[in-house]
Amino acid sequence: MAARYFPIDEYEHRWRLVHAEMERRGFDTAVVWGRSGGNYCRCGDVLYLVNYYGNSSGQGLDTPFTNARSFAAVILEKGKAPELQSDEAWPRKDLIATDRIAWSRNTIDAVAQSLKRRNVKGPVALVGTDFLPMKYWRQLEAATPGVEWQAADDLVRTVRRIKTTRELDCFREGGRIVTRALNLLMEGLIAGKSEAEAAGDAAREVVRAGGAIHMIPCSHGDMIEYFVREPLPGYGHHASKPGDLVRGWVYGPMFQGYYLDPGRTAVAGRRPSNTQAELIETGVGIIEKLIAAIRPGKPLMEVAQSGDRMMAEAGAEKDQAAEKFPLYGHGLGLFFEHPYISTVMGNLKDVFEEGMVMGIEIFMARKGVGSVGLEQNVIVTPTGTELLTTSPMIWW
Repeated sequence: MAARYFPIDEYEHRWRLVHAEMERRGFDTAVVWGRSGGNYCRCGDVLYLVNYYGNSSGQGLDTPFTNARSFAAVILEKGKAPELQSDEAWPRKDLIATDRIAWSRNTIDAVAQSLKRRNVKGPVALVGTDFLPMKYWRQLEAATPGVEWQAADDLVRTVRRIKTTRELDCFREGGRIVTRALNLLMEGLIAGKSEAEAAGDAAREVVRAGGAIHMIPCSHGDMIEYFVREPLPGYGHHASKPGDLVRGWVYGPMFQGYYLDPGRTAVAGRRPSNTQAELIETGVGIIEKLIAAIRPGKPLMEVAQSGDRMMAEAGAEKDQAAEKFPLYGHGLGLFFEHPYISTVMGNLKDVFEEGMVMGIEIFMARKGVGSVGLEQNVIVTPTGTELLTTSPMIWW
């Protein structure tokens, strides 16, 4: 029988933190939605609170018998243990962190009925407005006429921004897994394997270790200015030729749901031209300087501004990825998270704090040479950072 990874006291600590945040915001009750069913990008809050992940896929394919498959919710009420409303038949009680568990073929109605039984009225925090479909929101609103729903999508994310000691251990194990996978990906691309073959090698390593893949974005050669050659899978059947720039990322929930997303750029055949070597080495230098600048208490905006200066000094030009991701990093947790290291996406109030996990990244291009993308994942420590992703930055 599988065992729950975190002990119950870890979850009790989380509940206390979230209840304190609810009180700070003036809420006695909150409904926290999560979406799973083979999708990992919005399962995090429910996973964090009660260790629930459902496997009922088919979001949006409602029938007269089922509604809102893949959507589950946790009801939080002051002075009470969390209640899980599951979309999964026979949820695994040995894995779930609360003993208040119900399952339904219509979680929207089940949540509404639970609130009625509790006689909940007035302001209630609604967590999940950024992904709960409008048709389900309308159903929920119609079924709860006495409730004043107030969007609070960052309620739980605010609490889980700082990781516990046990969570950081998950990241360390995930770092070892994703490093092995990224090494296999880059070695394959450098050796002239097709993107699909190299991505398959990386994916096998992640899956073998018990992790999951979100994407393995690859590009090379004449398509290097684009983040991926084949948008749907992220990799194609084209193989690199000696001298091609090759780029790859591996990201997803590597261990116990915790996301990592390192990326590297290299040259097929390991014989870069002078201009290729200079471009990659310049990018590596910027990444290293950004990481060296991180310490608790430092505003993220200061690091972002230094990134802008270094990129300008390097004569960096933009490619597709630079336009898509105008940042130098982001938080990591049970998905990509705030805060952002960016002069356009960031918040002036954000500072680095001990226990954060961050991705540090750059994208830059040079006409006639190509483009480079690089990312490292780090823990913010009392004195700086701890590197989680140890794949080589230079591959020749």
